[in-house]
Amino acid sequence: MKLVKQISIFIENKSGRMAQVLEAIAERGININALSIADTSDFGILRLIVNDPESAYIIIKELGMAVKLTEVVAAAISSDVGGLADVMSKLKDTGIDIEYMYAFNGRFHNGAVVILRVNDNDRLIEIAEKRGIELLDAEDAYAAI
Repeated sequence: MKLVKQISIFIENKSGRMAQVLEAIAERGININALSIADTSDFGILRLIVNDPESAYIIIKELGMAVKLTEVVAAAISSDVGGLADVMSKLKDTGIDIEYMYAFNGRFHNGAVVILRVNDNDRLIEIAEKRGIELLDAEDAYAAI
């Protein structure tokens, strides 16, 4: 499957809250492969790609935090200059709206992966296949970022 499950956690901006989440996940042996955080003065949204998203979801729920599983797409890109620009060029004029994205150098092919949250995952997958954008299967994304 070309969709990856991302954990989104709403964290109150208080000292130690992120550490609480990360420690709980680590204690259960779950590896965080990629993350992004966006914050305001009162709260943050921590987005994670982990090797066991269902278990991470349960752990965060047990902490009493608001958490959501979201389907995103992971694309392997070149970490060379212009790698991300190439992918974005292939997506322009397609009607795909990117809500957010984050990229990481990793252990996959040329070393980079971009996580995309878009308005239409199925259309993105269809376009990617036609335009030569390499998408990761969920298992690869959980292990290779």
